[in-house]
Amino acid sequence: MEKVGSIVDIQIGKGKTARRAYGFDEIALVPSGKTLDPSLADTSWQIGGVKREIPIIASAMDGVVDVRMAAELSKLGALGVLNLEGIQTRYEDPNPILDRIAAVGNDGFVSLMQELYAAPIKPELIGVRIAEIKAAGGIAAVSATPAGAARFGAAVAQAGADLFFIQATVVSTEFLAPEGVEPLNLAKFCQEMPMPVILGNCVTYDITLELMQAGAAAVLVGIGPGAACTSRGVLGVGVPQATAVADCAAARDEFFKQTGKYIPVIADGGLVTGGDICKCIACGADGVMIGSPFARAAEAPGRGFHWGMATPSPVLPRGTRIKVGTTGTLKQILTGPAKLDDGTHNLLGALKTSMGTLGAKTIKEMQQVEVVIAPSLLTEGKVYQKAQQLGMGK
Repeated sequence: MEKVGSIVDIQIGKGKTARRAYGFDEIALVPSGKTLDPSLADTSWQIGGVKREIPIIASAMDGVVDVRMAAELSKLGALGVLNLEGIQTRYEDPNPILDRIAAVGNDGFVSLMQELYAAPIKPELIGVRIAEIKAAGGIAAVSATPAGAARFGAAVAQAGADLFFIQATVVSTEFLAPEGVEPLNLAKFCQEMPMPVILGNCVTYDITLELMQAGAAAVLVGIGPGAACTSRGVLGVGVPQATAVADCAAARDEFFKQTGKYIPVIADGGLVTGGDICKCIACGADGVMIGSPFARAAEAPGRGFHWGMATPSPVLPRGTRIKVGTTGTLKQILTGPAKLDDGTHNLLGALKTSMGTLGAKTIKEMQQVEVVIAPSLLTEGKVYQKAQQLGMGK
């Protein structure tokens, strides 16, 4: 091994070295000499000037967020993002389509998804859905790919969306397009749109800095860790989330030093339990984006199923449909009271209790807690739970 500064490079072979990266299952948080009552923990944060009491965002996935979910999440103090290139903007009544997705067998799922998502996006439905979210008392946060943003950005602006998420497997400020194709200029787009624009996804320090310099109101971190995503297997691309978040958070801090502008970092994907969220913030995230935990809500549109954003690709699907079931209401999952003992209910309560245990009164203080490498954290002493498939052994 070759040590460079504080980073140890591991030799894979004569011509290639690498550094070790860590996922959330491999780390643990260390209590300090101070504790506080969980009721004193302040979990509030801001994204694009929009203040939220809970630093949790529901992913822009068709099995997770529809108009109703977006409005309910807003009322509970969180945020839900609607996918503008999915079922909600291709069909005036998405319910029969969602019924078909839930009913199809595993063998016919991919072809059905490709068929259903081949229906054209109706630009007028973009305005309709944004208006419906606002009429229901919600914050209208919406998402599109860079190509979708180029096509429908004007419709989103005209409809008065509050936040616009531009998402792809990987987003960069330098995209080499085929001759005759004009790629989306992210800096120009962020400058011209009347609402804050959140950019992602990325997993490195340098790209995070570039996206912030382009005008991102926040940056999404994560490639392929999501429960229904297969990008890591299909493409071989990704960085485990603990390392990715820490690297991107360091870029945020450097950008703040340079400019005085604080741009939030949002960990997107790979989070299932309250403990995952706590560790994520301890690694430097300001907020998290999650899909499968909310797909299990009774109010979720997926009927107990969850699928990835790139699942319907007509050329190279990079996601699958997983059965997550229905375990409780949205309120039980987000703010409790919990009806399960495995950390998937009362996510806010878990965060507040962890902050209290660690003596962190704010998200900023939570980002400073000590972290250790702990590969045995989830298995040590859990023989009976694993054998009986209870609690952490499920």
